[in-house]
Amino acid sequence: MIRQPAVAGRFYPDHPAEAQREVDAHLRAAAASPKHRAIACVVPHAGWLYSGHVAAAVYARLELPPRIIILCPRHYPMGQPLAILTEGAWRTPLGDAPVDAELAAAVARACPLLREDAAAHAHEHSLEVQLPFLQRLVPDFRFVPIALGTDRFQAFEDLGRALAEVVAREQEARREVLLMASSDMNHYESDAVTRVKDRKAIDRVLALDARGLYETVRGEGISMCGYGPTTAMLVAAKQLGATRAELVKYATSGDVSGDFDRVVGYAGIVVY
Repeated sequence: MIRQPAVAGRFYPDHPAEAQREVDAHLRAAAASPKHRAIACVVPHAGWLYSGHVAAAVYARLELPPRIIILCPRHYPMGQPLAILTEGAWRTPLGDAPVDAELAAAVARACPLLREDAAAHAHEHSLEVQLPFLQRLVPDFRFVPIALGTDRFQAFEDLGRALAEVVAREQEARREVLLMASSDMNHYESDAVTRVKDRKAIDRVLALDARGLYETVRGEGISMCGYGPTTAMLVAAKQLGATRAELVKYATSGDVSGDFDRVVGYAGIVVY
């Protein structure tokens, strides 16, 4: 199965040369040294014009392994609430990014809540926009796509524990895997309000507090679309021995558009 691009030409360029130039420009601007190995990360997923520089700052900080599990929110009411794909590839203007069939099958076995489902992924942008960055940085990478459309903490916790078990087994076999949560932060309030709300959520991520993030987002009315993927990632990261997290970069869409009355927040975070 080849999953066709859903947002090329809207969230990022659909012409291969233009997409490559834009990715490379973001990565050059974010160049960091030295690069570090990490357990997990949080990256934003808006159009590259607005959030590409924040995503690139995370990617530039990491020594990326060739195997990545990407957790994204399901923005559309389609498909299963916990959806995985265990075979095939995702097409972008830079070529086909293959699903890691072996790793995906292991994750699906470890977490019975997951269902094989293409519909949940068909129109979802939050994972797709990450792939060209990874294709430029790790040309032979493979990934596991997981889309979450549930709001239940127990589901996030169960998934996180299953992910930790799978990744731990891979580590024992000396095969490195990175966990990635794709998320934007607060949506469509003023820049001032968004920065205050986002700081509350970011502080819980930096504290590696999965339950605290879940309760803060829901209790404070923070429209962080990927709080579920981030919650599951934090559960897994803690079980894998994470001890700290770093806010690499934060911005809002107002920094680019100049409109500070109605913004979206973007945070790039690395978990070690």
